Amino acid sequence: MKRIRVVFLLICLGILCGYVSAEGADARQFLDVGDAYYNDGKYEMAIKEYGKAIAVDEGLAAAYYHRGLAYDKMESIDKAIQDYSKAISLTPRHDDAQIYHNRGLAYLKSGNYSEAIEDYDNAIAINPKFTEAYHNRGIAYSRKGQYDKAIEDYNRALDIRPNYAGAYFSRGVAYVKKAEEDFRKVCAMGNKMACENLKQISE
Repeated sequence: MKRIRVVFLLICLGILCGYVSAEGADARQFLDVGDAYYNDGKYEMAIKEYGKAIAVDEGLAAAYYHRGLAYDKMESIDKAIQDYSKAISLTPRHDDAQIYHNRGLAYLKSGNYSEAIEDYDNAIAINPKFTEAYHNRGIAYSRKGQYDKAIEDYNRALDIRPNYAGAYFSRGVAYVKKAEEDFRKVCAMGNKMACENLKQISE
């Protein structure tokens, strides 16, 4: 009698394990379909598939992350940030530099520059060679009017990737903005040449 019970229990466990395994496969399948829609530019359809993957496996970090990317493409920034945050909570610290970076971009788009800088700080702490994180943190600093810090970040990005055209452009803009501040101050003191230079920059 005991043997029958043990055998029955093992059979039940085998069925249960098979069911869980199938569920896991379904979640990945939904994720793959969502990715196909995403790559095809069909972001609404992608979001639906990622939602199905999450319904099957609430711990699937990739589904939240990819859905966040899709929301980002649709300019649903708050929803994107929410999904990025969930993905970060489910992802090992050493693997989530890109997610921090993308959430930083979402914060940057929404004008939350301090939050963006914090996310870029985290991305750089995980991956010190993350050129885009330096560049985008520089943009966040520049938007806050902290041009010296912005230029420092653009320099770091260029140290890592000397042919990074975007960083050269952004650094040039920061230098102009910094010069504009200086000319404005000197112009207010009555310096006509500074006023002329300020006018040229503004044009």
